[in-house]
Amino acid sequence: MDKVGLVLVGHGSKLPYNKENLEKLADILQKKSRFKTVKVSFLVRDRPKIPEAIESIAKQGIKKIVLIPTFIAHGVHTEQEIPEILGLKREESILKAQGVEIIYGEPLGADERIAEIIEEKALRALGQEGNEANRIGSLTTSNKMFNTSISIVRQILSDTLEKVPKTHATIVERVVHATANPELAKLLFISEKAVEAGVNAIKSGSNVIVDVKMVKAGIDETRLKEFGGRILTYIDDERAIELARHESITRAAAAMRLAVNEGADGSIIIIGNSPTAAFELANLVKQGLTKPALIIATPVGFIGAANSKDAVSNLSIPFIIVKGPRGGSAVAVAIFNALLSIAEGGNGTLEL
Repeated sequence: MDKVGLVLVGHGSKLPYNKENLEKLADILQKKSRFKTVKVSFLVRDRPKIPEAIESIAKQGIKKIVLIPTFIAHGVHTEQEIPEILGLKREESILKAQGVEIIYGEPLGADERIAEIIEEKALRALGQEGNEANRIGSLTTSNKMFNTSISIVRQILSDTLEKVPKTHATIVERVVHATANPELAKLLFISEKAVEAGVNAIKSGSNVIVDVKMVKAGIDETRLKEFGGRILTYIDDERAIELARHESITRAAAAMRLAVNEGADGSIIIIGNSPTAAFELANLVKQGLTKPALIIATPVGFIGAANSKDAVSNLSIPFIIVKGPRGGSAVAVAIFNALLSIAEGGNGTLEL
């Protein structure tokens, strides 16, 4: 959508925080490159106002502009004030004026992703009310144990690690640490520029699409959100369930198809469990329907797993796989967490 502009509509406040946060959201969306340009606008107090934001985008030659009110629900602002500013009738959703198409979207609504943010904030607040010294002490002990384990892994794999780039070594260490299986070091295949592609995608705020909730559970989404990215999974989406039933395909394959339809270009796609998801993704890439930044594929099993990873390795997309039938969600999580650590500037160990 390189010819579409996006305007976020906020209320406005005499304090600076509302505008600052809305501008941060706009920056995150701009980095995702889904829209040509992203602007903020306000109803009261703050500038620019809605007409000013629209005019600013229109001057760039953009002929289609989407406005999203950043409110939880419909109310006077969304039902009356904003439509009046846009010159919309209540029953209309699109206005064409001066050759520019204005599309007025819905407020945020009761979205599960917002509920997750609220839950995270609440849990964080509860943690702050507890004994901070004990919490820090617990983290320090955990980090010491992790670093000790990594040191042991490095001793076991010293010959192997000397032969690979440092960033690759971080991934190998994490995988062996997560599985206690040094043999996986020989089966891990990292394509050229895969680490660079993954780290750049994380830093640019790209989303991470996973095949199953087990993979999502293993990733620290709070750290990922620091870069502006989110973890998405469609395995339990009603649309995927219906698609699987209608097309007689697995839910994992249907979920991957849905993810691509929703927009997976530039994302990191992690398949830790399902061979059919890997096969489906490979077919979608071959058809030119999606171009993720990186594919991590580690399905496990004796039926289809090895072949599905071979299918991924034959793509022109950067990839990280585990050859053969071995793998699993824990391996996929370890690979991604290593990339996340590299993006944060780490070397595979944790600060004490």
